[in-house]
Amino acid sequence: MFVSMKYGGIRVQVKKSAGLLAIMIIGAAGQISGQDFLSQQKNYSRVRAAIAEKEECVKDRLQRNGLTVDSVHIMIVAYKAEKQLEMYAKRKTDTAYRPIAVYDICASSGKLGPKRKAGDRQVPEGFYRIDRFNPSSNFHLSLGIDYPNLSDRKKSAFPKLGGDIFIHGACVTIGCLPMTDDKIKEIYLSAVYARNNGQHAIPVYIFPFRMDDDTFDKYKKEYNRNPALIDFWTNLKAGYELFQKERKPLQVSTDKDGNYLF
Repeated sequence: MFVSMKYGGIRVQVKKSAGLLAIMIIGAAGQISGQDFLSQQKNYSRVRAAIAEKEECVKDRLQRNGLTVDSVHIMIVAYKAEKQLEMYAKRKTDTAYRPIAVYDICASSGKLGPKRKAGDRQVPEGFYRIDRFNPSSNFHLSLGIDYPNLSDRKKSAFPKLGGDIFIHGACVTIGCLPMTDDKIKEIYLSAVYARNNGQHAIPVYIFPFRMDDDTFDKYKKEYNRNPALIDFWTNLKAGYELFQKERKPLQVSTDKDGNYLF
């Protein structure tokens, strides 16, 4: 449940989840109580520990790719079958992203296919963004994903779609992307830098598998008795191919049936 309120002159929503508060910044402003986003995050002990432990690692990786913490924007692409999460980055003044890191996803739940209802244990598939930072997560640090999106709502026949899908620490999951406490520090810190640089919508694309033609043909044969799922994946593949070609965030909308339009 979200409660809308003003904090330091900025409209925020406060989400109460498992007894902890996650703050989602609404609008274009980047100041909270006179602080920039990075300074605000430093109020939390786990973020300070992540900076002490991982700041040099993150800076070195960015420097090797011609980037700095003061100008970086990021995006995240995850592949369920391969259990991998890729981080892409660019200077905020550039248009195209480049891959800078690949992380193993520590654990998974459910099966291939989208999330369509609460309690199905599924990891979503589709085009999302990070909508909240939780520096006091039950799973060390976590980044909230804005599931369900409009496509999920249009395509689901169930009244309760579920929510609280995160990229988080630890190595357990029911529908999330667990990265271990060690690796979430790097991912979370990179996202904080990007948010501090004015990136208010960090894209997160979740695919069932790497959707090159050969791999897709393999899964089409395996799931040939589920034409609706094949159609959904064909729609995702169009976005996958466009991103692989241009390495730019996709301009995504949906039609009346919830199919993605790019």
